Amino acid sequence: MLSYHDRVASRTAIDLVHPDRGELVLARVLGALGDPVRLGVVARLADAEPDGELACGTITTPVSKSTQSAYFKILREAGVIHQRDQGTRRLNRLRRDDLDARFPGLLDLAIAHGRDVIAGWTYQPQPTERTDPNHDSQE
Repeated sequence: MLSYHDRVASRTAIDLVHPDRGELVLARVLGALGDPVRLGVVARLADAEPDGELACGTITTPVSKSTQSAYFKILREAGVIHQRDQGTRRLNRLRRDDLDARFPGLLDLAIAHGRDVIAGWTYQPQPTERTDPNHDSQE
């Protein structure tokens, strides 16, 4: 296991543990990717590639901050993402090279499904719905 410790973003000093490439287990990776919100996080991180990192707080999801924090931990411990602390921010990036080496094609499939999930997070009124309750349609 790789561990990383520098200045930490949280108030408690913890080592961020990341499994080595050889320690990635398909069942654990699939478990981490088995939640729609976590798939959405993966898709957002993919948009920051190839070398981009996103802070936890910049990734908007439809869950509470504490749930989102737990989801990042699940993704990190499964080996899907790498996290590092920079000042008060925790930065995240996909472990694409490791995942592609161990499970070719899996990450691309997860990203595609994650983008579908994200599309559903935005409320889009249907053409037959009135969006202005004070407007009477004469159509």
